[in-house]
Amino acid sequence: MNFCTGENIPDEYVPMMLGEMTLAASDVYSIEWHQRPSPETLDRFRVLVIGAGMSGLCAAIRLEEAGIPYIVVEKNDRVGGTWLENTYPGCRVDVQNHFYSYSFEPNHDWPEYYSRRDDLQSYFERCADKYGVRDNIRFETEVVSAHYDDEAKRWNVHLRSADGSEYDLEANAIISGVGQLNRPKIPGLRGLESFAGPTFHSARWEHHHDLDGKRVAVVGTGASAMQFAPELAESAERLEIFQRSPNWANYSAEYSKQVSDNKRWLLKNVPYYAKWYRFILFWRTSDGAYPALQVDPDWPHPERSLNATNDMMREMISTYIRSEIGDDPELLAKVLPTYPPFGKRILIDNGWFRMVKRSNVDLITENIREVTRDAIVVDSGERFEVDAIVFATGFHSHRFLWPMEIVGRSGVALREVWGENPRAYLGVTVPDFPNLFCLYGPNTNLGHGGSIIFHTECQVRYVLRCLRELLEQGNAALEVRRDVHDDYNDRVDAMHSNMVWAHAGMNSWYKNSAGRVTTNSPWRLVDYWKMTEEPDLSDYIVS
Repeated sequence: MNFCTGENIPDEYVPMMLGEMTLAASDVYSIEWHQRPSPETLDRFRVLVIGAGMSGLCAAIRLEEAGIPYIVVEKNDRVGGTWLENTYPGCRVDVQNHFYSYSFEPNHDWPEYYSRRDDLQSYFERCADKYGVRDNIRFETEVVSAHYDDEAKRWNVHLRSADGSEYDLEANAIISGVGQLNRPKIPGLRGLESFAGPTFHSARWEHHHDLDGKRVAVVGTGASAMQFAPELAESAERLEIFQRSPNWANYSAEYSKQVSDNKRWLLKNVPYYAKWYRFILFWRTSDGAYPALQVDPDWPHPERSLNATNDMMREMISTYIRSEIGDDPELLAKVLPTYPPFGKRILIDNGWFRMVKRSNVDLITENIREVTRDAIVVDSGERFEVDAIVFATGFHSHRFLWPMEIVGRSGVALREVWGENPRAYLGVTVPDFPNLFCLYGPNTNLGHGGSIIFHTECQVRYVLRCLRELLEQGNAALEVRRDVHDDYNDRVDAMHSNMVWAHAGMNSWYKNSAGRVTTNSPWRLVDYWKMTEEPDLSDYIVS
């Protein structure tokens, strides 16, 4: 590992990387029965998986492998989740695909290093077929509500199909694979309902609207806008971009690069080449960058950075941005962040900085005052006449499992328990909600980098091993102890207090209205891998 990275990798990474690179003697993410239950015991136990995106598919594949009966319900008509729903121009992954893929299903035929939406969607479609889970998916079906019956130790789930028909089913356990970023958020701008042209969110792109030659407004400048706005600028008459805060965005030579035939040959034919390549991507894009996120209390420039490493990164990216913007101090002031690097996820420049220099593009940093029939008006009173508005304004990231009504053992809904402050043990389990498991739950987003698929595989392993303990020991339910849950979240908050997302200059979707970081994980990937390796039943009330 040291040789591949040119750095000193701690020994604690060895067990994790042997599994992640599939070099271990057995699959470290599998269930590994100690004593396989009888077919009758398994037949009496049913798991409901909500969602057939990346996380839900991973859970279904592992349940299928373990022989545990399950049903997947998916609101869309196909698998894929994020990669099915997001179809905006330029949509692609911002983590290299040879890491952004299941450890058990490497793909040596990715056409690009950062592949486009259609290639990602095809990958998950192939996984659904190869691992035999498609027949267990009920498409165009949504969970309306789920109520836990403490006497029966089951969840009573109410479902709605696309035709409007509703029905109920029972499940011994629920695995939620709906994630954090699946319900688009459109700001409540004054007068928006009066706008005469089309308005839509980038995550629900309305392709029947022809934007060529039109005056288009883009509200928001996050990760999605970074990808689609440069493409819109090529064909729009004018592009009016309304920005709340700029992003740190760096150059990557491989971002739009095709994977060569020679590279594919190496991945397919040279022993262990693909495995070590995956490790290099892991280290470079995740834990290798972790020290840059930590506050150095003795650092003399806390207003601009956290520590010497963070400041070096700030200067490196700033130099790149200046080289792209050139001699335009007014524009440079708009695009150069004042907060520390990693305060928001560092993006990859998709031609953004060259785009904002175009003669048909305006970058507006004033607040929007109102929307009229044909324009957006900012606080100064200046009007920007537009024919269409595209919102790149993120998601309801704090409203986990919304709009489903999930009611626990005590008869209290999860939305009432959480409000805008969702918390869960390991981001997975919640007191008073037995046998309810969340994937990509609270405080599991990777804000500093890395592949969310890695976190999902850790969570699915943990959940299935919880189910293994229930089935092997003849028990019905697991409920995390409140003191264990609270202690874990106290540690999460303590870690965050010394990290970039809690910086006084930061205001992002990572935080709730009270300033608590509710979305991001504070842990190194190796820490979370260890935490989720095996469940400790003493953390739970078992019944």
